[in-house]
Amino acid sequence: MKLGLYNAIFHDRPLPEALRAIAEAGLTGIELNSGGFLPAVHIPTMDDILVSDDARDEFLGTFEGTGVEIYGLNCNGNPLHPDSVIGDAHARDLRRSIRLAHRLGQTRVVTMSGLPGGEPGSRRVNWVVNAWNSAGLDVLDYQWDIAAPFWRDIDRFAADHGVKVALELHPQNLVFNSADVHKLMDVTGATHLGVELDASHLFWQQMDPVAVIDHLGELVVHAAAKDVRINPQWARLNGVLDNSFRRLRPDEQRTNLGGDEWVNEWPKNSSWDFVALGRGHDTAYWTEFLRALHRVDPDMLVNIEHEDTSLGREEGVRVAAEVLIAANRAL
Repeated sequence: MKLGLYNAIFHDRPLPEALRAIAEAGLTGIELNSGGFLPAVHIPTMDDILVSDDARDEFLGTFEGTGVEIYGLNCNGNPLHPDSVIGDAHARDLRRSIRLAHRLGQTRVVTMSGLPGGEPGSRRVNWVVNAWNSAGLDVLDYQWDIAAPFWRDIDRFAADHGVKVALELHPQNLVFNSADVHKLMDVTGATHLGVELDASHLFWQQMDPVAVIDHLGELVVHAAAKDVRINPQWARLNGVLDNSFRRLRPDEQRTNLGGDEWVNEWPKNSSWDFVALGRGHDTAYWTEFLRALHRVDPDMLVNIEHEDTSLGREEGVRVAAEVLIAANRAL
């Protein structure tokens, strides 16, 4: 398998320093953020790369001799957001990322399916968690009517550029489980849409990532290695859909998601947490995760995403890399 790192955790440093840290962790690839929720910090010459071979070659020269290659682009965002300030910008970023991938010789762009509002005129997204009532299905019908033509168009655009778009199965998106993936393929007839298998969001939904890989098969075209720890003392009281988040004030450090939307503070007594590999599931589990991916594609790109707030940047990457490399050896 090809093991790398999603670069957002190293947005605090220049690209050459990030590549050095990745190589020191024993990894051989970097998944570059190219827009969406986060700016393309490590691709500052993107506009030039899109039109200039010299700019492209100069950028690619950054990787020579580092032992680290580009393992796909990441443009996670909400291209279906009903607020055009956010949705239109993220849709533009996605199309630019597909063009950029083609220019850089890459064949994978990671993103999310997105989520519209619940009805015409909405400016806020509406995630239907459990459509037990007819109104919930009315919302979903409306959202799919928006999503289908958008993703049909993106699929054609990706095909024209020799790129596959890998959707992360992330809650608060229209497509977040296997059934939704099949529905998207049915309503679009897509040939260049697939799944980025990020185990973390499946864990906390009580899904089985290995079973999902085996079920979706060749629709899995990319993977993320991120772990989750369930905290039973709180999960048994509040469940895994607990909304005890705190809104961060403008004078506090916070991450913008586009427009006037921001990341909130994680619950203090959380039902579950993102953790470094090995802190939620052991090396033996990650070996089986890689084995399932190997059955689909022996050269699958598998990139660590570090979001364990109890560990520093380098430390968290090192801990996760040790587990993933050990799992790969066991494979």
